Amino acid sequence: MKVPLLDLHAQLAYLQDDLIKAVNNVLTSTRYIQGPEVEGLEKEIAAYSGAQYGIGVSSGTDALLVALMSLGIGHGDEVLTTPYSFFATMGVVLRVGAKPVFADIDPVSYNIDPLKMAEILHADKQRKIKAIIPVHLYGQCADMRAIIALAEQYNIPVIEDAAQAIGAEYPFPTEKGPKCERAGTMGLCGCFSFFPSKNLGGIGDGGMVITQDKAFAEKVNLMRNHGAHPKYYHSLVGGNFRLDPIQAAALRVKLPYLDGWHRKRGENAARYNALFQDTDLVADGKVTLPVSVYSESLPQQPIDEAHYHIYNQYVIRADLRDALRDWLLENDIGCEIYYPVALHKQECLGDYRQQLSLPHSEKAAAETLALPIYPELTPAMQEYVVDTIRQFYQR
Repeated sequence: MKVPLLDLHAQLAYLQDDLIKAVNNVLTSTRYIQGPEVEGLEKEIAAYSGAQYGIGVSSGTDALLVALMSLGIGHGDEVLTTPYSFFATMGVVLRVGAKPVFADIDPVSYNIDPLKMAEILHADKQRKIKAIIPVHLYGQCADMRAIIALAEQYNIPVIEDAAQAIGAEYPFPTEKGPKCERAGTMGLCGCFSFFPSKNLGGIGDGGMVITQDKAFAEKVNLMRNHGAHPKYYHSLVGGNFRLDPIQAAALRVKLPYLDGWHRKRGENAARYNALFQDTDLVADGKVTLPVSVYSESLPQQPIDEAHYHIYNQYVIRADLRDALRDWLLENDIGCEIYYPVALHKQECLGDYRQQLSLPHSEKAAAETLALPIYPELTPAMQEYVVDTIRQFYQR
């Protein structure tokens, strides 16, 4: 049996006609820059997330970049973030001339640890840290209650890297039960990626910044178009970060399906968990399963009523990880290591990388492996994946 890590053909089978129609509408309109498709998607994503404003941009990376630029982050500044994420999280900090400062992760959720953040912020006597970028990794929000409290204590804006987490929910406890906020709406702004592999993926690159702050939205809107308003009058130095209307049109076709796809990914994750529990792999410590942290801490909230984890990836910890990866690939099962080198160990940091030891991030980089989790995955495929992993450890 062949099980790809992601099969966009399965999704295309029922969306192709609508996608072709949407793209053709853009083509015949001749509105190839900005226009009604971009404006429509901005309103729809903002409404879906619970934000006041959405600003479409060219990629998830550029969403983070334009957010930093709009805050005026630059040389001499520092940005507190996680060392366990896609390179863009750190790359944008370096591109504006700032320095990334890393707090280690929580080993259960893989998200940045607020206790480690607090230690770093307390030690920042010169107040060089000008922004915080938590990442909602793999589709589960970081501990935003604690992070927002720290940000308010030190008066530092929060840019949520929600590239993998559109629609993921974070429960703020109240007397009447959890009040859920969606990823991207809890800090100053949230940054989405519409890379094709995301839960809401385009047919190319795309991204969006969402915010509740009108003045910040206007700044980002200005920045994404060379800082020009009106045309040819530049009050700021921005860039060309505009979202392609063809991508906007395709994403508008897909958006109504998103919550259904989230549910199917959650069902697939629950099925994996059950299949693994039926083996000795978990009990023997060969495999550690991902945890939906907030679902477990708030069991009174059924999983079908809240998307605490949208499973952009289903990531296990595995003994002999690299050998297991090779075994799965040999048996036609797609898998991926996210991420084999923690950010603080990347070569582009030069001597700075030798100064840092962040054990939880380094351990995650050495042990984690993503398995197929896309919505159209069948139970038979999942059974084959788990059985193939069982066979590896029984050899």
